[in-house]
Amino acid sequence: MRPQLKDYARPAIENFIRQKVEESGGGGVVIGLSGGIDSATVSKLCADAIGADRVLNIFMPSASSSERDRRDAEDFSRTFGIPFKVVEIAPAVETFRAMLPSLDLRECAGNVAARCRMIVLFHHAWLMGRVVMGTSNKSEFLIGYFTKFGDGGSDFCPIGDLYKTEVRQLAREIGVPDAIIDKTPSAGLWEGQTDEGEMGITYEDLDQVLFGIERSLGDEAIAAESGVPLDKVHKVRAMHVQSVHKRKMPLIPKLGVRTLGIDWRE
Repeated sequence: MRPQLKDYARPAIENFIRQKVEESGGGGVVIGLSGGIDSATVSKLCADAIGADRVLNIFMPSASSSERDRRDAEDFSRTFGIPFKVVEIAPAVETFRAMLPSLDLRECAGNVAARCRMIVLFHHAWLMGRVVMGTSNKSEFLIGYFTKFGDGGSDFCPIGDLYKTEVRQLAREIGVPDAIIDKTPSAGLWEGQTDEGEMGITYEDLDQVLFGIERSLGDEAIAAESGVPLDKVHKVRAMHVQSVHKRKMPLIPKLGVRTLGIDWRE
């Protein structure tokens, strides 16, 4: 069984965006636009919800970013009349390279790049009296496929309850260009990096497994229902369990009557 986009998803997300922007002062939103489907979908939803003039798309290339991504991000913003800005983060990453050990490891450099982007987004949001809208989806959240306090850092995350396959459905519904929808998913953290290559599983299979986990099915039942090999189901389950810390605020030992992150919910 595959997760399917609900008919009410689009209006619910747009209402969520309007409500959270107004509660936060009404200034607008800042989005890290990568040239990929997730950020384009969030940008278009925000533009439809609060108006394109209250959305700022920021493209933040590193040394490994492609010209196609830059072009797609700029063309997308121009098509929908959304303000667009480029902030080069390569100099910042190189500065950290001189300060930090092991930045010759591409995973380390990728995490630094993601956190530099987070700094840029929150800086512009603060200057403009706006909020940062995150672009991570449910598939990424459930297996920890994001950099903690990097691309996982935002004020709100409009598509955080949509699996990647549902994001594709929604993107087509709201008019995201096919050139972006059909692009091979990549975080652009190093040359040649792709999401599915790094995860070792396609999003189609991943989402079926995660949807089974969401419904509290056992691994054998998920494999039988989805046709995904059992070893891959085990792997996804392990990624989900091992990344639980990335989906929570830093844990606090309980001492008071109510404790943030435990029994004090807001």
